[in-house]
Amino acid sequence: MAIDFSAARWQQIKETYRQWWAGQLERPIVPIQLAGRDPGRPKPKTPLLTQATCTDFSLSAEDIIDRIDYELSTYLYLGDAFPYFNMDCFGPGILAGMLGAKVDNSSGHVWFSPTEDLPISEIHFAFDPDNVWYRRLQEIYAAGMERWQGMVLLGMTDLGGILDVLSTFRPSERLLLDLYDYPEEVKRLTWEAHEAWHQAYAGLNEVLQPLNPGYSDWSGIYSDVPSYILQSDFCYMISPAMFNEFVKPELEAACQRLPRSFYHLDGVGQIRHLPYLLEIEALDGVQWIPGAGKPGCGEWPELYQQIQAAGKKIQVFEGGFDVLDTVVAQIGSSRGVQHHLMTGSIEEEANVRQRLADYGFAV
Repeated sequence: MAIDFSAARWQQIKETYRQWWAGQLERPIVPIQLAGRDPGRPKPKTPLLTQATCTDFSLSAEDIIDRIDYELSTYLYLGDAFPYFNMDCFGPGILAGMLGAKVDNSSGHVWFSPTEDLPISEIHFAFDPDNVWYRRLQEIYAAGMERWQGMVLLGMTDLGGILDVLSTFRPSERLLLDLYDYPEEVKRLTWEAHEAWHQAYAGLNEVLQPLNPGYSDWSGIYSDVPSYILQSDFCYMISPAMFNEFVKPELEAACQRLPRSFYHLDGVGQIRHLPYLLEIEALDGVQWIPGAGKPGCGEWPELYQQIQAAGKKIQVFEGGFDVLDTVVAQIGSSRGVQHHLMTGSIEEEANVRQRLADYGFAV
């Protein structure tokens, strides 16, 4: 058995998201993926590509794609779900690796560290098309395009936020001091990393397109034109004044370069920056994640109302239908809302279809 999807369903996904991006869809985007479908063939011996396996270059790109194909064949795609593989498996901010940082996954998760301790004035960033991590991603993407011929979407790898990448080379305490001691050097490196980021993004898309059926990233939000979920987890630790000086200008430039963009608002320490984020006209939406130990995604009505009032779209990151119901009630509309991919087992199919029908899906 092959992956349970069709060209006709892809056309439906594209049209649904076209309406959603245009503000014309009168329901939320609700992707649901249920595990347990019989893939109709034995599981390949190759391990699934994850942060724990991403440094094993003995695995061929073709075998990696075959294992992903098997995985995607075990799912039933309901609502607005589509066959998609999240390529964040090279770690949170693989641009750091592309710029020369060490990539260590010995813990099962990817961490980045500098190869040498340099003064900030001696650090320089430049995109290298021969970098081993960039080449590996190109190789895997090319194998996926050859295998699926437009039936599976491979997401853009997690390139990372600019200051988050910079903090790999100047670990956070030092970078915080650099904002005071060497502000011009921080800005220089910010724009060097910015250029490298966009060169990597464009170069990888040259491999993915035109066969990849669209654009996405670890957020799972679909777009028919280039898009990305931007971030700056580092700004959790800085004031709004510093955010406006060191973070916002680069975010504005990135939003101008990308036809569509979201922002990953991660943790309560970033809420103070939200008013300034919402001033970025070209930013299309915000994904809110409260963080560990904080009230869940459904318990921030003022925040969602603030995002909606600014004309931005909303991604509800977790909580399922109950939280989606709550957020829609809080803002008084389901227009412009997308729930991050919901997952479950195939035994839940009947109940899931009923909940989808409540939102107007033809099931």
